Amino acid sequence: MSPRNGSCVAEVSSVRSLSSDDVSGTKANRKKSCWARATDPAHRRGRRIQLLQMLVLPFIPILALIVQTANTLHDILIYRQEVSDIETQVTIATDLGKMVTRMQLERSEVAFFIYTNGNTLRSNLTQRFAITDQDLHNMSTWPLVSVPRDESKTQTYDVVSKEAFQARLEDFRQKISSEESSISEVMAWYTSVNAAMLDHLTNQIKETDNSGVWRYLIAFKNLLRSIESLGIASVEGINYFGRGLLFGDNYINYVRHEALGRDLLNAALTYVPSLRKFYSELTRTMPEYDKIKARRNEILRNQRRESSVDDAIAYFDSMATYIDELRKLQRELRHMIRDYVNSTLQDASNKEVAGIAIVVLVLVVSPIIIILMRNAVATIQMYAANLAQKARELKREKRKSDTLLFQMLPPSVAQQLKQTQQVPAEYYEAVTVYFSDIVGFTEIAAENTPLEVVTFLNSIYKLFDARIECYDVYKVETIGDSYMVASGLPVRNGDKHVSEIATMALDLLAASSVFQVPKRPGERLQIRSGAHTGPVVAGIVGSKMPRYCLFGDTVNTASRMESTGEALRIHISLEMKKALDAVGGFKIEHRGLVDVKGKGLMDTYWLECKDGGIARAAELDLPSFFEDVRPVFMRRLREEGTL
Repeated sequence: MSPRNGSCVAEVSSVRSLSSDDVSGTKANRKKSCWARATDPAHRRGRRIQLLQMLVLPFIPILALIVQTANTLHDILIYRQEVSDIETQVTIATDLGKMVTRMQLERSEVAFFIYTNGNTLRSNLTQRFAITDQDLHNMSTWPLVSVPRDESKTQTYDVVSKEAFQARLEDFRQKISSEESSISEVMAWYTSVNAAMLDHLTNQIKETDNSGVWRYLIAFKNLLRSIESLGIASVEGINYFGRGLLFGDNYINYVRHEALGRDLLNAALTYVPSLRKFYSELTRTMPEYDKIKARRNEILRNQRRESSVDDAIAYFDSMATYIDELRKLQRELRHMIRDYVNSTLQDASNKEVAGIAIVVLVLVVSPIIIILMRNAVATIQMYAANLAQKARELKREKRKSDTLLFQMLPPSVAQQLKQTQQVPAEYYEAVTVYFSDIVGFTEIAAENTPLEVVTFLNSIYKLFDARIECYDVYKVETIGDSYMVASGLPVRNGDKHVSEIATMALDLLAASSVFQVPKRPGERLQIRSGAHTGPVVAGIVGSKMPRYCLFGDTVNTASRMESTGEALRIHISLEMKKALDAVGGFKIEHRGLVDVKGKGLMDTYWLECKDGGIARAAELDLPSFFEDVRPVFMRRLREEGTL
């Protein structure tokens, strides 16, 4: 209950301010705006607007679905075109890769021929040249590549057709001999031609993220360049075994291309992990693989040895076999790329068909959805209107039950009891307890009928209940003509409890004088009051009709203060007197020692008045206050329109 300073004006009760329904706001906040009423399905206009909204709203997702599907179809078409372009690029790259392979094999045969001074032929150069010419003739397209004009590689020119490249190749082949061409010139020419083709191949294949094939394409390019680098390194290896030692640039060239070839091969296997198993199987079944590694280590050490044509032939054969195995890996990768592209194209076609089917389905189903939606909205609105009515009724009943509960228990305790089903007892260090009863009530009850006594008590306590709402106090209970109030619990209020009880006691004493004793004309009601300050323990007692009760010597002492007091006076203890002195603003008269039952002699005091006086109760000026015999909280619920 809310504290007041100065005069009190009857306001909305603290019971209402702490009820559970007030979490949503005050009465003014509960009034609906015009727009809220217009959209409320409980009103006719709201139902119409909501029906229109529900009929319009389905068009939004339908339109969004159509637009999204159209965009998806557009993306699928673009994606399909990109995959088709990739397929074309892979086809071109495959033809160009075959040509690079033939040029690599031709370079190896020519280098072997020169290193062995033409004395030993591993294979027929004429036959090798014919195989290269055949693959060149079978190429469907020829890229624009730059090739050196001569063996010194000082000048280059663009070859625009495969016929022009064939003529330049034939011209170079005529000069190949151990006397007319050095190994460096031959290597430079073949390497520059292969490099030009590989550069064109790299530019031809786009590294695109729009398709998962980009990993395969990068692996394909790396594998081609790895074979090229290992081919160049193998030529230098032939030089080592054929001449006995690698000098200067030749050794550096071997080391650089050997390392580059290994790195590119590992990169290709990293991009396509499934190739690693295939590569491991190739190397495992290759009988010369261990010898290749041993010869590679021997070349890297580059220690002088006797030249040996047989060792050169053996190294050439083993490296040729190893590179052929890598070309198997390359062919496997081409098959994987082709399978992936075909699978992607099929998937794109399926998505395209599905997208078209979705659009058609949406266009067909949309009218049916609208009709079903209209019927569903109408049904929902009917149930919503009934539910809204039931909700209002339930809210009114809940408000009534909560308000009644908060009359029986403190609001904070009642909320805790509702939430946890139990409220533990709590100790309060400083609480002021007030008791009052009617002087001569036994005689009054004997002179009147029970109904008249109840009516008389109800009129008194109704006024008391109205007055105590002006103070930070809690009405504990009424037993017969006894009226018990406490302050400082269940919500602690510091040192205010003593001044609140003192002011309230003076207010109730003044208000009680307006009542006449039934059947005793001219005799005014007299009450006897007592109060005491001290510690108490408070809690819920019982499970049937639970009550918030106070326990402790403070309650007993306050009751003794009332019973040993006098009519129309407020009897207080020494502890309460000291507390009021600390607060100030009250006039107190010393009574003296009083023999209190169960306590012995106690030094007690009379509370006389408060500085500035007590304001007159506003309820006493309302003619209807004494006519309405309903409880205060029920009357206020009626005034608020909840009953």
